[in-house]
Amino acid sequence: MTEPRIDDLRAALDARDAPTVGLWNRLEGRPRTTDFDRALRVEVRDPLWMLTRQWQLGEFRATDAGSPVTATYSVSTTTPTRFKPAADRTAVENLTDDRPLETVAERRSLPFAAGTDPVSFDLRLAIGRRWLKLVGSRPLLNLISLNIRQKYIARYPIALPDPQAVPDTPRVAHPEVWSELQAVAGRRMDGYAFYLHLKRGGAAHEGIGGLLGLHRSELTTLGKRLVAWFDRLIDQPTATPALGTTNATWDPSRLEHRFSVAAGTPGVDGAGAERRLTVQEYPGGTLDWHDFSLDPSGPLGGTGPTSASFHRTVFPAPVRFSGMPLARWWAVEDGRTNFAAVKPDSTDLARLIFLEFALVYSNDWYQLPCDLPSGTYASIQGLAVTDVFGEQLWITPAGAGSDADWQRWSMFTLDTIGVDDVPADTGLLLPPGVPKVADGPPLEEVALVRDEMANMVWGVEATVTTAVGEPRRGSEISAEHLAHRLRLKPPIAPPAPAAPVAYQAMNSVPEHWIPFIPVHVPGQNRAVRLQRAAMPSVVDGKPVHPRTSLMREGFDQGKQYFLNEEEVTRTGTRLSLAFNRTRWRDGRVFVWLSARRGTGRGEGSSGLAFDFLQDTTTTTAAAAGTAADPTSADGGTATGDT
Repeated sequence: MTEPRIDDLRAALDARDAPTVGLWNRLEGRPRTTDFDRALRVEVRDPLWMLTRQWQLGEFRATDAGSPVTATYSVSTTTPTRFKPAADRTAVENLTDDRPLETVAERRSLPFAAGTDPVSFDLRLAIGRRWLKLVGSRPLLNLISLNIRQKYIARYPIALPDPQAVPDTPRVAHPEVWSELQAVAGRRMDGYAFYLHLKRGGAAHEGIGGLLGLHRSELTTLGKRLVAWFDRLIDQPTATPALGTTNATWDPSRLEHRFSVAAGTPGVDGAGAERRLTVQEYPGGTLDWHDFSLDPSGPLGGTGPTSASFHRTVFPAPVRFSGMPLARWWAVEDGRTNFAAVKPDSTDLARLIFLEFALVYSNDWYQLPCDLPSGTYASIQGLAVTDVFGEQLWITPAGAGSDADWQRWSMFTLDTIGVDDVPADTGLLLPPGVPKVADGPPLEEVALVRDEMANMVWGVEATVTTAVGEPRRGSEISAEHLAHRLRLKPPIAPPAPAAPVAYQAMNSVPEHWIPFIPVHVPGQNRAVRLQRAAMPSVVDGKPVHPRTSLMREGFDQGKQYFLNEEEVTRTGTRLSLAFNRTRWRDGRVFVWLSARRGTGRGEGSSGLAFDFLQDTTTTTAAAAGTAADPTSADGGTATGDT
């Protein structure tokens, strides 16, 4: 039967006369062709509508921003020529381009002595072996009748330590060190003593009898070769501590390297053209442009710097990166960068700015090629861009203005030390460094930790270098030295206890824990700093001396060591001393010894306790064993060293 025709569809829907009206179970397209090429073209059916929408959205309110075609720029460059550590007692030295700046900035003198104790016997024997090899290579000197090799061994001997002498404990307490010194004593020469003699101007043949004039001349030539060889082997500061002051940049009170370099002002010659670039906080590692700051304190002095300029016309190229959004429809972006996986926090401004640049403004940036050598301080004197309309535009630096203006935008520029209102610097610094430095195993490690229970800071010597140059655990070295001293001076058994408990003023800590106590800064009532102190030994009650060169700062000169209190945070600070090796651009290899600073592993507890009662209801033998235990024997309070 035919369905009745509905003349008034609206009335039928309102009255619900035909409930099935307007209900469909499925809607699907009915293609009229098998070719979809035209549908995929996204043709514009109404161009006028598209133009209207562009007008409504304000897209016609654009500037005449044509794409750049060519760019002409002028760059002035200058090279750092002088170097000076932050210490006032050091002199300015010339900074040449024959070595990396990391070598000059980090190198420190090799520790050949710890007070009056000789150390670094591995290097002493290496220098001596090199000298005996040089002497043996000359037929004129390699005569049996002369016996020159034995004369040098007798002249600069390796002394045999006395196992019964307390001062020789560092050389006899460890079995391996003691056996090595026994093997070389009287058989090899102390090469460093001979090298030091030559550096002081002594003659190579001094003290060697039975020589003729030809022999002396030959030895003088070989002595110069030996000095040149060791100076090239390990790079050290200008002067060693045994010869005078050193220009090491390590600031022990701040636990960082501090130095300055002098360079000219790009584009300016003559007087007043010098720029002083200062590194205030360099912990060691990789030296880059962001470690430097402009220092307005004044020039370093010396030869006036000069600058050079060059001009170049180049073709700008659009900035491209992986995953960059493409301007064309139906084009698939590079999948190596997934911006959808980036989940920045509401306060992560740096990441949000990066995403905005990558997704919105990335196609507005162009790059210009400009090759600059390493070790250059450069500044763009002018930049002119010609666009596709033939218009020439003069581009000014985006970071120009006042250096104190925190709202100015700049990248890869140097800040100026101080709060004075000075013009911002727009130069670019490429330090004369190397991209990679090989680090050797730590020879010394010190962990500066806070002990809130004892209310002090401890310098824990985690790694200590033995007399033969091998790193060992500080706890092992401390235990071996203590055991050797106890063998030489056995403890006296305490008398029988007269009461079940005994009052103890303070216990002790292992000898590789160096205390730092807070003291007032001179002239201030509230500010404090940390002073190196000393714990008494459980053997003779004398102060325990630090064994690492990092903790012996000023100790051998009879000076106190003060550390800024803010340098040791609650997370602690870790110091390390190791050799570094790198290869310069001319192929030469440089090796130097440097200290580095890193982050610690949190607070620590030394177990130090004051004013407590000790149970005495143990046997006499157990009490005697407790007295020999360095972690529980009686001691005194920590006192500042001298």
